[in-house]
Amino acid sequence: MRRRTVLLALLLAVPVRGVDIDAAKVVDLTHPFDAGTVYWPTEKGFAFESLARGETAGGYWYEANRYAAAEHGGTHLDAPAHFARGKATTDQLPVTAAIGPLVVVDVRAAAALDRDYRLTRADLAVWETAHGRIPAGAIVVMDSGWAARWPDKRRYLGSDTPGDTQHLHFPGFAREAAEFLVAERDIKAIGVDTPSLDHGPSRDFIVHRIVNGADKPGLENLANLDRLPRAGATLIALPMLIAGGSGGPLRAIAVLP
Repeated sequence: MRRRTVLLALLLAVPVRGVDIDAAKVVDLTHPFDAGTVYWPTEKGFAFESLARGETAGGYWYEANRYAAAEHGGTHLDAPAHFARGKATTDQLPVTAAIGPLVVVDVRAAAALDRDYRLTRADLAVWETAHGRIPAGAIVVMDSGWAARWPDKRRYLGSDTPGDTQHLHFPGFAREAAEFLVAERDIKAIGVDTPSLDHGPSRDFIVHRIVNGADKPGLENLANLDRLPRAGATLIALPMLIAGGSGGPLRAIAVLP
């Protein structure tokens, strides 16, 4: 009993310190959710309604709102179940599913010349020549510069006509790049600063099928990738925990080295 008492006293004497976070090393990769949030053309936009806002009879301030949104819009996560039967839904993913070392592949120059550009195996080879082998468990994201077009739907999606999925134009991953990352680099997830892992004209959504089929999530509509180093940062991306969901709104940040 005496030993336990002494141990407890020692533990209580040790000061508990919080984690020091340097705000200058945290980059928000999330577009705000508001009336301008970009959703897939077949979806309704983000709805926000004020329920109460003002002084109450009791003399204190009270504010509350209601929102409605599709799973897949704005900065969000695609759970494996999105394009793969029987794979993990949003709530079945481990909390670490989108936390890991960040690999940023810069294809801005190519995307500026071709709005339907697809990140290739060669682009990944260029990254590895500069930074070394893509580590297992990495999250590989494409920086196409597309986030600068947000929230102009015509420039970001290729069309601002509701329901129009036939005239979409934006960059994405190529099939061989997705296959390589899943099969040979065992990445944790991939992400884009565009509306879809697949480029705009895609009709088979093969990149979604490859990545989700490997029980890995995708991250879409990421922001501020131009503020990140091409290697060395850590991604922390946490989706809304929707039971049975095929995806969900995401708050994503990068912690710089």
